[in-house]
Amino acid sequence: MAILKHISSKNADYGDAEKYLTFEHDEFTMKPTLDADGRLIPRTDYRISSLNCNGEDFAIACMRSNLRYGKNQKREDVKSHHYIISFDPRDGPDNGLTVDRAQELGEKFCREHFPGHQALVCTHPDGHNHTENIHVHIVINSLRIAEVPMLPHMDRPADRKAGCKHRCTDAAMNYLKAEVMEMCHSEGLYQIDLLNGSKERVTDREYWAQKKGQAALDERNAPMIADSITPRTTKFETDKAKLRRTIRAALSEATSFDEFSSLLLREGVTVKESRGRLSYLTPDRAKPITARKLGDDFDRTAVLSTLEQNAARAAEKAAAIPEYPASIKERLQRTKPAKNAPKNDGVQRMVDIAAKKAEGKGRGYEKWATMHNLKQMAATLAAYQQYGFSSPEELDEALTAAHADMQESLAGLKALEAAIADKKELQRNLLSYIGTKPARDGLKAQKSEKARKAYREQHQSDFILAESAARYFKAHGITKLPASKALQREIEQLTVQKNTGYNDYREKRERVRQLQTVKGNIDQILRREPSQQKKQEQER
Repeated sequence: MAILKHISSKNADYGDAEKYLTFEHDEFTMKPTLDADGRLIPRTDYRISSLNCNGEDFAIACMRSNLRYGKNQKREDVKSHHYIISFDPRDGPDNGLTVDRAQELGEKFCREHFPGHQALVCTHPDGHNHTENIHVHIVINSLRIAEVPMLPHMDRPADRKAGCKHRCTDAAMNYLKAEVMEMCHSEGLYQIDLLNGSKERVTDREYWAQKKGQAALDERNAPMIADSITPRTTKFETDKAKLRRTIRAALSEATSFDEFSSLLLREGVTVKESRGRLSYLTPDRAKPITARKLGDDFDRTAVLSTLEQNAARAAEKAAAIPEYPASIKERLQRTKPAKNAPKNDGVQRMVDIAAKKAEGKGRGYEKWATMHNLKQMAATLAAYQQYGFSSPEELDEALTAAHADMQESLAGLKALEAAIADKKELQRNLLSYIGTKPARDGLKAQKSEKARKAYREQHQSDFILAESAARYFKAHGITKLPASKALQREIEQLTVQKNTGYNDYREKRERVRQLQTVKGNIDQILRREPSQQKKQEQER
């Protein structure tokens, strides 16, 4: 799952950005790490490139542009914007994502969505916690040095003019998140829904507070652990993390909002509802924490839904008549959960040893393949039983049904992709038409035919775009142009639906792969059994 983060900086030294990307820094203080001789330690592996700098150093190019347009001269001015695209750690081993490919994706993303800005694009192969998640840093000068086409999130003329500054609005972040999701879909990478929030919303400030608190706690516990004393607390929790745990504990027991409020009050937490939103006040605070800052699991809709589910389960338990089986065997049979589709990640294809020996494999390979086949035979038979198959024919039917489900999911995904492509084509023509409005209005203001002809020649490129967009609207029967913001919202909603369908398709494809592996192994096992039986009969 790729995520997108944004950081704005008022640091006038653009060289610090490049220094951070190319040299090691302390993750807590963000200061450079020095070796024994007091020199900076270069990062071991990274890719870096600059865009729109005309061969100059990024810092020099940015300062030269700032002086040219007279911008970013004040202390309070935002000098640069830092965007980070972090990919899922599984994308490397599972989907073949490399540092070089991530760098290419980052450069393409920067050219498409930050045109006209001087930029640094740098890719690192690892994250703070050595999670091996490849991530791309995109640092842009806040000043735009060239006029650019109108993008969907732009709502002011200054957003596309040279000499004006980049604005990271909510609309811009939603647009960029949707584009990150689309990029991961097209590249076959893992992805989550970035447009609908998260169950637990952890800000950078809380993340680093947890990291620093955990480091301090580990340092305090180190002497006790060295003396073989078990520390009382080994995991640090922020105030928000403690509040989330308290709320979850109350939600697990409560069946009504009043009961939920009373359970929280016992822990010193006051819950308040205002204008359809919940907020939580802890004893050590004067200002409550809103549910939005905690996560989607703690807002009014999610809390009431959980309370309704708890009430329904409580009613079912009260209405149920207890039955006592006649024997322990019956009791176990009644309480044993049914497993219809367990994960079989450990099942691998068995090796055809005879074919490999014919290719020239030696005794060592044959010994390894024999042990491998025995392990996979046991895993295959266990998976075969867990799926509940009683015959190879049932396995074939299940594989056929799973393949049909996968194709149906793929067809729905393709339909969503086509709908998004159509909406984006409409959006491109709409933005082109909107962008040429000043030129079209200027033509209407011309009084004579000669003046209109000269004006059209002067703004020929604008009229070519406008006429092309008009032909598109006519060809598609569009008589009333949609609102740009409403169209962008439709695209974002379709992207969310596509993300759900994309993950559903991946799951169904993985199920087909598992069933194919089990079927291949079963077929190989069944092919061997007759020969083994015949050999036993000959020995008799």
